[in-house]
Amino acid sequence: MPSLRRIVKDATNQNIQRCVGCLDCNLEAEGQDVPLGSIIQLALMDDDECLTCSTLWSEDVLAKATVSCAEGLNLKKIILVLREEAHRRGLA
Repeated sequence: MPSLRRIVKDATNQNIQRCVGCLDCNLEAEGQDVPLGSIIQLALMDDDECLTCSTLWSEDVLAKATVSCAEGLNLKKIILVLREEAHRRGLA
């Protein structure tokens, strides 16, 4: 099974290894149990927690995921790809 980093890269042409963990992307949203920036870090570690946390499935987080990333990552696209992968793995 490919890593979550590879899955995101293949689907969005974005390398989440560019995330420096600055957490500038963290936002206030309903249904958030893990900060948005932490989801990226969990995906880098190939940790399934990023696929099952409430933050990933929060529509409020998705709607607000237009916050700017210091490294230019499109957070909304990343969330959608991780949601798809959670479905593929039977975790959704």
